[in-house]
Amino acid sequence: MSVSDLEEGLQKFTQVVEERREEEAAEKAQNKEQEAKLQKYRDLLEAEGITAEELVALIGDAPKVKKKRAARLAKYKFADENGEEKTWTGQGRTPKALQQLLD
Repeated sequence: MSVSDLEEGLQKFTQVVEERREEEAAEKAQNKEQEAKLQKYRDLLEAEGITAEELVALIGDAPKVKKKRAARLAKYKFADENGEEKTWTGQGRTPKALQQLLD
């Protein structure tokens, strides 16, 4: 490699190192700010006489609400072996009575 190629490579490498240092400094500043916020809340909780365990217990008891999917409309009507009218959405396993008719 020529000296000019090496100098160009060194310049690019130096630029990458500087960018990484700036990223690390920004990340450290953000972490420091986050830690300061957390410490503020720790002090506030301590001043109020609330323990971390009590706070976790309070938050942990909140029920998680699961959304229930709406029922699918039936696509097929058929009579089973007892003559009862049944329906099937077309999803999942084929009902035995329908499978027998298909076979």
